[in-house]
Amino acid sequence: MLLVDEERLRRHDLSDAEWAPLEPLMPDHPRQGRRWSDHRLVLDAVFLRTRTGMPWRDLPQRFGPWQTVYNRHRR
Repeated sequence: MLLVDEERLRRHDLSDAEWAPLEPLMPDHPRQGRRWSDHRLVLDAVFLRTRTGMPWRDLPQRFGPWQTVYNRHRR
């Protein structure tokens, strides 16, 4: 199994300038129920998966459960 350097993956994460116009478009936390996972982190995971073509299950652990990222992508 090939180990990928985490720093090489992070260089493609959203910058503050890229995130600023997207942040207001993200849904607020619900009044009831579970809070949303970090929107920026989920978007970074979706972009990584799209860019590399890796299976959802192979997302690095720093993004949290792959099912969360998958479900948010499907929404």
